[in-house]
Amino acid sequence: MKKRSAHKEHSQIGEKLSKWKLFWRFPIIWMIAGAISIILVDASIRPLAEQVPGLLSLLLTLTMGFLAIMVYMLTMKYLARRSIPELSKKGAGFEAVMGVLTGVIFIALSTIIIVSLGGYTFQWVNGADKFTVLIVSIKAALGAAIVEELIFRGLMFQAINKLLGNSTGLAVTSLFFGIAHLGNTGATVWSAFAITLEAGILLGAAYLWRRNLWFVMGLHFSWNALEGVLGIPVSGHSSAGLFIVKVNGPSLLTGGDFGLEGSVVPVIISLLISIPMLYGAIRNRNLPTNLT
Repeated sequence: MKKRSAHKEHSQIGEKLSKWKLFWRFPIIWMIAGAISIILVDASIRPLAEQVPGLLSLLLTLTMGFLAIMVYMLTMKYLARRSIPELSKKGAGFEAVMGVLTGVIFIALSTIIIVSLGGYTFQWVNGADKFTVLIVSIKAALGAAIVEELIFRGLMFQAINKLLGNSTGLAVTSLFFGIAHLGNTGATVWSAFAITLEAGILLGAAYLWRRNLWFVMGLHFSWNALEGVLGIPVSGHSSAGLFIVKVNGPSLLTGGDFGLEGSVVPVIISLLISIPMLYGAIRNRNLPTNLT
């Protein structure tokens, strides 16, 4: 009787442990757990980085990024129980550089078109501390790129993709990315919709094409960093850049107080870039035409 009782007790414990493991392996659960953990890492270090000067500030941001990536990898390995090819060390440098170049081309082209249409004029800031401007722009862009991509194209996309497929994952992450920017300075319903299309779709398409978070983080980083250096508001956040930007004309062209992302110009350009990326995703990955 004692043996049967012990066996039954062990069986019940094993069943409870099995249910507990299944609970943590459910995509929405590990997505939320991972996102909260990354946000806590960001919230604990970013304020410190804002209070210290120069290279120390950048070093703290890099530390935050490293810890956030570690949290993501631990979440995927021990909760989601999946491999992490999207953060493979092999080719990481190449993917990041290609992403950076893509982001530079995107923002540079968008800015040139707006300038040619009379929306922006730039005036050099005399006496600007170039080193400080570069450090501040790099630090802000790096922190946002790492944290946001790990959460949106990393955790959220992987979870929704696991449950409902690639196309739904792309739609959901794009929508939530736009909503997440509604609280920014100068944000409107239009700016949130613009972010959904130009950032959500473009960054999601970039991930589907490359299946690599280094590429997407590089794209996101150079996008924000270049805006910061030029003195253009980054999603409503003012930038102490190397130039003073004078805005002329309708907000649909210039983006108004929200900055470049509120302009229709980068929306159009981003969609033109996203289409071949999505086509490449279908062709390279042998996905069906609805990306699922």
